[in-house]
Amino acid sequence: MAVSEDRQPLIATLKKAAFHLKDAGIPFCLAGSFAVYARGGESVDHDIDFLIKQEDSERVLAALAEVGFRGEVPPEGWLVKGWDDENLIDFIFCPVQRPVTDATLEDTDIIAVNACHMPVLSATELMIHKVLTWSAHYCDFARGLPVARSLREQIDWPRVYRETAHSPYAHAFLFLIDRLGVMSMAEASALAAAV
Repeated sequence: MAVSEDRQPLIATLKKAAFHLKDAGIPFCLAGSFAVYARGGESVDHDIDFLIKQEDSERVLAALAEVGFRGEVPPEGWLVKGWDDENLIDFIFCPVQRPVTDATLEDTDIIAVNACHMPVLSATELMIHKVLTWSAHYCDFARGLPVARSLREQIDWPRVYRETAHSPYAHAFLFLIDRLGVMSMAEASALAAAV
């Protein structure tokens, strides 16, 4: 169900940015909480994230500056930011220490977000990004549970298991959602090992 843009002004900003990036021929995809929303899932965040390749970051800022966005290059070194008045979009080129590549941008589906068609990151990659954000400094499983539950049928759990095996925080989360009946850890690990 579409969200009313007067109730959620970030949707209008998201659509505006997507339209102009498509118009400029810059590859991107919707990620983060709005990608979860686009896939019919429940999200707990309220910000806009697009994935782009690092070599396109200056083109993104230039294209959006032409239509009134204010750009920012923060010191973190893995994203640039675009402001549409007070609405912020993060243009991320290296989420969770994984550079965005052509393969990343192909791991998408074209989905209508409030009637604006755009590439949306796969549920599997969304889940991988979510669990790899957790560390000794930040580990809030309550933010991952709604994503896992609402997108469970769209997620390739063996791939999540395989690509996050190095993270004890991801493993603990997978154990939790196995116990909650969201997925089967035994099945995911067996299928991951078979690849």
